[in-house]
Parts: sequence; C-alpha cells; structure tokens
Amino acid sequence: MPKSQFSHVSEWVFDMDHTLYPPHNKLFDQIEILMADYFVKVTGLQKPEADKLRQSYWDKYGASLTGLMHHHDVDPADFLRDVHDIDFSVLDPDHGLNDIIRDLPGRKIVFTNAPREYAEQTLDRLHMQDMFDAVYALEDADLIPKPNQAAYDIVLNKAGIDPARAAMFEDSPQNLRVPHDIGMRTVLVHGKSRDIHIHQHTPNLSNFLNQLVTE
Repeated sequence: MPKSQFSHVSEWVFDMDHTLYPPHNKLFDQIEILMADYFVKVTGLQKPEADKLRQSYWDKYGASLTGLMHHHDVDPADFLRDVHDIDFSVLDPDHGLNDIIRDLPGRKIVFTNAPREYAEQTLDRLHMQDMFDAVYALEDADLIPKPNQAAYDIVLNKAGIDPARAAMFEDSPQNLRVPHDIGMRTVLVHGKSRDIHIHQHTPNLSNFLNQLVTE
C-alpha cells in the first residue's frame, strides 16, 4: 500500500462501530437484540417478522430508526435510549491503535450513525475520548444516517472538511460511496468488497495506519 497515496491527507474521518474496534466483541449484537425487542413492542409483530422489518428499514434507509420514524411515528429519543442500554465492558482499548491515531498528521474526527451518548460511552471505554478533534453523532446530522448524501453534507460542512484532503475509514462499503464520489480517499476496515468506491481494504486498522506514520 503506497504511503504516497495518503501524502495529501490532513483530515482523517473515522466511523466508530466495527471500525475503531473489531466486530468480534459482539457489542453490536446486544443492540440488535434490543432493536428486535423494540420492533416487537412497536409493531405487534412476532419476533422473526419484526426482525425482518428491522432489517428492511436498515437496508432502505441506512438506519432502523429512520424507518420507525417514517412509518410508526416513533420518538427517536425513546428508541435511542432503549436500544443502547448495553454492557460496554466487552470492549477493550487497543493502546497501539490509539498511539498511531494520535500520530496521524492533521485533524481527526469521528463520524458515526450512533447517538451521541452511546458514542461517548464507547470512546470512553476505548480510551479514545480525548483523541479526536470532534465527534459527530446521529443528532449532529439531524438524525439522517449515512449513507444518505444529506448526512455527509451536514457533517462535513460542520467539520469544515475539504474532501480533497480527507480520508474516510468505514466498515460499511455503502457508506464509502458518497465519500469516494466527493473526492475523499476511502478505506474499508474489517471487510472485503469489489465496490469501485473503495480505494483500499484492511483487516487490521492498526497495521494499515502504522504504514502511514512510520518512516
């Protein structure tokens, strides 16, 4: 992976879940269980049907909450509070990764579809709470989730990000399409895809970034 491909980057944009920590700790599995229970409560469907509906909203809108708001008049604050009441102790900080991110030249921000309180708790558990210049959560994007174009427009404008000098790290291929199209360098973390909107893949964010900061 040529280091020169990132020589222009001074704005580092990171997704959070399954990007700043690996998916094997099953943190998000807890959220999915609570989401399924919430869908049962709101729709009256049996759990298998409710979970299929949840997945269909995720696929269509980029977030289950958006579907609930559009079709079931759900209070977003109620949903976000219920489904993020989880055990964060399954997360362990990766001090090596933290050191490398600190060494990146330029500004570092988090841009997540997660709600702010959950994002703050997650970053605190990862010992990353003071590492980033800013954290942009779902509320900062007016509850519009990635991969919707409007979410990027709102957050990148608030952050003052110049796409031509930025790189974005994500675990979701679809969330990298807009960043690619507006001129950002795109890196898929913990996944593989042949999507033309992805410049690089890496199974290990720490190893990948280390190549960019070492001489």
